[in-house]
Amino acid sequence: MTTSTDIDLDLLIADTEAEILRLVADRDPSTHGLYEMVRYHLALDGSGASGGKRIRPLLGLLAYASIAGEHARALPGAAAVELGHNFSLVHDDIEDGDVERRHRPTLWTVHGIPQAINTGDTLFSLSRIALHRLSDLGFSDAKVLRLMRLFDETCLALCEGQYLDIAASVSNELMTVEGYFDMIGRKTAALIAASIEAGALLATDDETVIARYRGFGWALGLAFQVNDDLLGIWGAERATGKEASDVAHRKQTLPVIYAHETAGPEDRARLQALYAAPDRTPAEVAEVVAILERTGAREYTREQARRYRDEALAELDGAGVLGAAARTRLEQIIVSAITA
Repeated sequence: MTTSTDIDLDLLIADTEAEILRLVADRDPSTHGLYEMVRYHLALDGSGASGGKRIRPLLGLLAYASIAGEHARALPGAAAVELGHNFSLVHDDIEDGDVERRHRPTLWTVHGIPQAINTGDTLFSLSRIALHRLSDLGFSDAKVLRLMRLFDETCLALCEGQYLDIAASVSNELMTVEGYFDMIGRKTAALIAASIEAGALLATDDETVIARYRGFGWALGLAFQVNDDLLGIWGAERATGKEASDVAHRKQTLPVIYAHETAGPEDRARLQALYAAPDRTPAEVAEVVAILERTGAREYTREQARRYRDEALAELDGAGVLGAAARTRLEQIIVSAITA
């Protein structure tokens, strides 16, 4: 079992990035440009740009280490998770028309849409290749195949969630709270749950423990997204790395959807009208936020983030195999990331 001195989060991240760099090295001179784009998007190009917190692979490695007592043998799975996540981000940026990610130009704005799509496809393929190294590390074929099936099902869920998100974004009708949780379950929670489940199933054959870890990841994924929705309207730019502009961008996030379901007739009609318009003035954005405040949407969203955070911790404790140090590290990540 790990001890407090064994768990160095910076080391886990560095080892994950080293594993990824081995996969995204140039295959031959003629394709140098492709791997250069891959490394640019991942912020592994030596520029010093931020590649994000690597939360998904980090959680998977901590899940594995909390059972197995070390993390090295799970690194291919962690690399696969991060590469798979980033394939979806490249495509999301194109689909959403986002011109900046983590304070620098998105890939498609630098190299064009066709090359960016191909780079996203490359990241997906590399995520699959990453898993094959698990066989070299001594994991059984049955375990590797099970992990591949988990990743394939998760990628399909991501695509389904993105479909629902895009459909909602072009509709004049606001989705329901129930529909929202279905969407983020596929788009956000599924990948975090799979990351943590992957770490657990590599470390143990105990199906009860694996199920608990998956439940932990699922609730945590929901908490992450709901908290992000809260920050997207009321969060400071320093906390999110972007403007608090979800309302200006007409995003159907939980506060807006909840307000639409619970508001009185006048506020509901006004909210519907404001979201049906292609653009909003600063005064209209402020009007939307005022409606959200009146309906209690801010407090409701905060309560939901806390609810799923606490549910995640309960699932984690229910697994019954965690060392104190790993439990503390996981809780630190959860509490720091979920500010509600």
